[in-house]
Amino acid sequence: MNKRILALAVALLAIVFYANAQSGFGIKAGLSYNTTGELKEFINETGTIIDNKGNGKSGYNIGVYGKLGLDPIYIRPELVYTKTTSEYILNSVSADYKMARLDMPVLVGIKLIGPLNVFAGPAFQYILDNDFKGLEFNTVENDFTVGLNLGASLELGRLGIDVRYERGFTKNEVEFAGVGPNVTYRLDSRPEQIIFSLSYQLSPKK
Repeated sequence: MNKRILALAVALLAIVFYANAQSGFGIKAGLSYNTTGELKEFINETGTIIDNKGNGKSGYNIGVYGKLGLDPIYIRPELVYTKTTSEYILNSVSADYKMARLDMPVLVGIKLIGPLNVFAGPAFQYILDNDFKGLEFNTVENDFTVGLNLGASLELGRLGIDVRYERGFTKNEVEFAGVGPNVTYRLDSRPEQIIFSLSYQLSPKK
């Protein structure tokens, strides 16, 4: 819990620092379509792939952002709470894997034509919670992971619309206890998402 509080405090301080030095800052929210990696069953440490990859389901995100404009290039750090869900077949039954994260993308964008922008950058991710329906959570390999955001946006006054692709770089296994003795499940929790977001700039450009 102390690590989580520290991570949240550092991220919030970073956003406040940027926001006060920005040409603008605001709020954002959106929906996503996401999947995670392969699920494996281990019995006495012998691994069997149960389902190579989960089925995608919808998720959501909500957060704040700052923006430093250096025409035509800009830097946009974000602090976002993200909730994702993927579906797996476990013992012939559908089961949802849910994950909550605190994400901090640091995006570098460039203005193209009119309101159109493109952007890319790393996304630093801190896992807050893991839940696999019907299974007891054991351990997670890494609380902190890094991913990539790549996308495009339209800026219509203070309103922003963007679509982006996110992919986790670091393989990160989450372990859950199975229903039988000496049975465990390990899941590659790396996200792969298509994210649609709306943003609203609270502070006008200087």
